Amino acid sequence: MTTGNTGFDGRVALVTGAARGQGRAHAIAFAERGADLVICDSCSDAAGIGYPLGTEEELAETARRIEALGRRVISRKVNTADRSALEALVAQAEGEFGHVDIAVANAGVSAMSPITDHDQAVWDDVVGANLTGVFNTIAAVAPGMARRRYGRIVTISSMLGRSAVPGQAAYCASKWGVIGMSKSAASELAPQGVTVNVVAPGNIDTPMVRNDNLYRVVRPDLDDPTWDDVAPVLQQNHAVPIAVIDPAEVTRAVLFLADEAGAHITGIVLPVDAGAASRTSA
Repeated sequence: MTTGNTGFDGRVALVTGAARGQGRAHAIAFAERGADLVICDSCSDAAGIGYPLGTEEELAETARRIEALGRRVISRKVNTADRSALEALVAQAEGEFGHVDIAVANAGVSAMSPITDHDQAVWDDVVGANLTGVFNTIAAVAPGMARRRYGRIVTISSMLGRSAVPGQAAYCASKWGVIGMSKSAASELAPQGVTVNVVAPGNIDTPMVRNDNLYRVVRPDLDDPTWDDVAPVLQQNHAVPIAVIDPAEVTRAVLFLADEAGAHITGIVLPVDAGAASRTSA
């Protein structure tokens, strides 16, 4: 039995949204610790999202890095909002690898829209990726995990899954929903040896944060804001005086919750948010 994040030899981990950012960091970390990987990403931009999303080339690069570590990988272009496509990916993984032991429902997007003039595309794309996609991930892996009486599911919410800011109705709704859904699944799957836990990150140093569209939203008073202009504003979201957190810090939390030794840790929310949770939750 493992006693910490010492290894995932013989395990198979599914990571959604793995083309870049947090998803790539999680996938590579599992590979470094001995797991084989099943990775996917939508690899296409969305009408309601104001920044470029991951690409097929970036997903291929994640797969290349996993293979360079000597691990097997199944890599597919899949939109997690498409339940049948995600179920087909899990079926392929179970057919080729025999099982899926770990699932990290990481795929997600961010967009802002005022409630007085809310773009329907923003709602559809944000909720589709952040909430429906997470539900589909859990629903796709849960039957096999329950049948084998083992599984570790980690969902990704946000510090805005337990708080709110103006202009983020769709994002907050989706991330609050992830927490409730994950707790329900945790209660349901506990007797079958399957844990379901949530990580709630703060501002993470990925393209979701470092993009020109967000800069303009954060600093509408400037014609062409730069990172140096927005960093002091983003820092205010955290208690620790830092604008963004390295994805590796989220990965450490994911690895902890995915560990075999965590059989009796389920239904929790683990913040990785530079102290933001100290302001909003008991």
